[in-house]
Amino acid sequence: MPDSRSALFEQRPAELEVILPEPEHGFRWYEHDYPYALARWNHHPEFEIHLIRQGSGKLVVGDYIGGFGAGHVALIGPDLPHDWIGDLAPGEYLTGRDVVLQFDGAALLALRGTLPELGDLQGLFERARRGLEFTGETALRAAELLEAIGLAQGLNRLILFMQLLQTLAQAPAPHSHILASACYTPSLDARSCERIHTAFDYLMTELTGDLRLSVIAQRLNMSEPGFSRFFKRVTGHGFIDLMRKFRVQRACRLLLQTEMSVADICFEVGYANLSNFNRHFRIEMHQTPSEYRRETALYLFQRNGYQALPFTKAR
Repeated sequence: MPDSRSALFEQRPAELEVILPEPEHGFRWYEHDYPYALARWNHHPEFEIHLIRQGSGKLVVGDYIGGFGAGHVALIGPDLPHDWIGDLAPGEYLTGRDVVLQFDGAALLALRGTLPELGDLQGLFERARRGLEFTGETALRAAELLEAIGLAQGLNRLILFMQLLQTLAQAPAPHSHILASACYTPSLDARSCERIHTAFDYLMTELTGDLRLSVIAQRLNMSEPGFSRFFKRVTGHGFIDLMRKFRVQRACRLLLQTEMSVADICFEVGYANLSNFNRHFRIEMHQTPSEYRRETALYLFQRNGYQALPFTKAR
């Protein structure tokens, strides 16, 4: 996990990313390393197309939480909170992890009067308001175009951008997945945003320690039931449920990348006893830790053409 993730799930994020127009370009393209100052829980009025070149972790979009890996491509709509939370080892740094393209979709659609063909993008932009993840050949082609845009200039740059939008708009249904739930609506006042900042700062700092609902409720001068209702309403997830998800995510990484025993991993990720760990792991992954280690390692082994994995033996 990044060393400080104080705000992950506000319905109106405190962090507004201000994207300045570039006089010579109709859209903004850049790449960045990870960790990176702007790689945080944020929102902005522009659409964003995002490519992950390397690394893995959790994607959070509105009330959606899911995994990502190398080759991940997503389209995020205006003012939809989002963050790609890298699963890093201590001191790990990924060079050029992200490619980001941001553009004004409203301005683009406003040109339909003279370029009616742009109306074909209306459906894509509407779906993107809940966030879209692309897979399969669509993601591969989109990644190629995103990389090419970074090297292009002038009219060729614009042509590649339109090809990218066309690729996403024409994605087959199995290659396009809506992320946030239909009922998700970002709207929080400043006080609620500050409370969520504090709650997530505590969650991520104490994730593998003795994390208690009573402690964060007291810090916010709220009753435990009151805080639980507030957190659920804002994020769509219970505080303890979210703790479980992130602990199990960390356990999955340790199961695949280390030779630690299941019992050692249990304590490493913050559980006090093996029974609770196994029960929570089964809730999230629908299998035991040993089954996950054995079956996932075998799948990766076969997918990678029988290349050696760091750890493939079940324990």
